[in-house]
Amino acid sequence: MIITVAAFKGGVGKSTTALHLATYFQNQADTLLIDGDLNRIALDWSNRGSLPFKVADEQQGVSLARLYEHIVIDTPARPDIDELTTLAKGCDLLVIPTTPDAIALAATLQMVDLLRNLKVKYKILLNIIPPHPNKAGEEARTTLLNAGLPVFKSGIRRLAVFQRAALEGVPVNLVKDAYSQIAWRCYTAVGKEILP
Repeated sequence: MIITVAAFKGGVGKSTTALHLATYFQNQADTLLIDGDLNRIALDWSNRGSLPFKVADEQQGVSLARLYEHIVIDTPARPDIDELTTLAKGCDLLVIPTTPDAIALAATLQMVDLLRNLKVKYKILLNIIPPHPNKAGEEARTTLLNAGLPVFKSGIRRLAVFQRAALEGVPVNLVKDAYSQIAWRCYTAVGKEILP
């Protein structure tokens, strides 16, 4: 299975999502994460510690791809239309992470408008959802669903433990923190929606 993670706005947790979906898929079969983000966040994350799957840049990824059952591709923020078309048509599912704020949602809706004509399979992931009693996550979900858009049932909570995971160079489930398993359950739930 090939999963591409893309967004028109930076700071929505695109690389964190790619990395944790790769962690989930690695539990099922050998997984390769191709870091196509110019900031090389996944490669830097990997170099700081130890990830349970292979991370490669785009050039390495081309030669390694045939060796892996699952491939997750992290992309640069705001890919141009040609790049988005190629990425979307070349994968089984395009995951679009978005935070529940108005600017990120507007960028997501702009991206979805471009995807409508491509007839590709995509799903929106609400990410960095503020804790209760803030209702931004619920309101964003309602807005997207009312627009008839495909949205993951699960969402990713805003938790500081993701920062610790990045600093330690490990997936969040390997961080010694009271919130690590809560954070991991968020991504496990999303992973199960893709590959039960």
